[in-house]
Amino acid sequence: MTALMPPEWAKQDWLWIGFPHDADEWPGVLHRAQEQIASFANAVSASGQEVRLLVRNAANEARARKLVSASVRIERRTYGDIWLRDTGPLVLKDGTALRCRFNGWGGKYLMEGDQTIGADLARDANLSVRSSDWVLEGGAIDSDGTGLVVTTEQCLLNPNRNPSKSRGDIAHVLERDLGFDRILWLGEGLINDHTDGHVDNLARFVGPNRLALPIATGSDDPNEEIYRDAKARALAFGVDVIDIPSPGLIRREGKIEPASYANFAITSKLVVVPTFGSAHDDDGVATIADLFPDRATIGLRADAVLAGGGGFHCASQQMPTL
Repeated sequence: MTALMPPEWAKQDWLWIGFPHDADEWPGVLHRAQEQIASFANAVSASGQEVRLLVRNAANEARARKLVSASVRIERRTYGDIWLRDTGPLVLKDGTALRCRFNGWGGKYLMEGDQTIGADLARDANLSVRSSDWVLEGGAIDSDGTGLVVTTEQCLLNPNRNPSKSRGDIAHVLERDLGFDRILWLGEGLINDHTDGHVDNLARFVGPNRLALPIATGSDDPNEEIYRDAKARALAFGVDVIDIPSPGLIRREGKIEPASYANFAITSKLVVVPTFGSAHDDDGVATIADLFPDRATIGLRADAVLAGGGGFHCASQQMPTL
């Protein structure tokens, strides 16, 4: 079996975070999205962990420097979207970094630098880069560190990713490239998720065989059936399921947003939970805090970040201590 990815709660050397730069991606809310990402970077840095904040150009760097503390390390790089969970390196225990093909989330969002930033960051970290011939984004998978991985059929079996690969083929390359010998297949991801159902917005491992899943918090929760189906599949598979609240119905300009407390970022000393101005924010943060008694847990507003298509977990990628 190939080397495994360390679970996200393993000790980390630093956290890469992408800083928003494209006004077209955040129309009308770019400055707020930048402020929210800066708050995320500042919080992780204040916890004692190194943060490497990627900026795109001189103007973007100047804006970032006004918002982040001096302890945040700013690095200018060529990248498109800020979603480093998907475009950054997947670091394995043997010190290699895997980079699969990236096709802009099924050809929907193609920006300069997104195909190359993963290998660039890996080489900066003195990691050897191993390329693979299939499409995979890091946010499409979540692992408990024992060889068990959770994903969604909506994403990994989507014909806009790997149309020639069957479920069995996907299982083969997950084991070949990342050492995952057991797969928990969930069904659909959240409604209106730009990524075609990334699992990091739906289900997250919080320990070996322990999976956190949202439950509906009101009769108008748009994802109630998705949560119910995911929980049934997880229980049937044999994992321990921990319920966390859903933010409920969150709209922006009349459109349902894929808001989720499950898009929390785990760092060495801190867990950062996105909040959305929902009545359930406090419960969401408190429930997740109970899952990580060895770390501090905070909630930070992320509604403007979400307007660009993701959250704090999506915008970051950890460098595990090897």
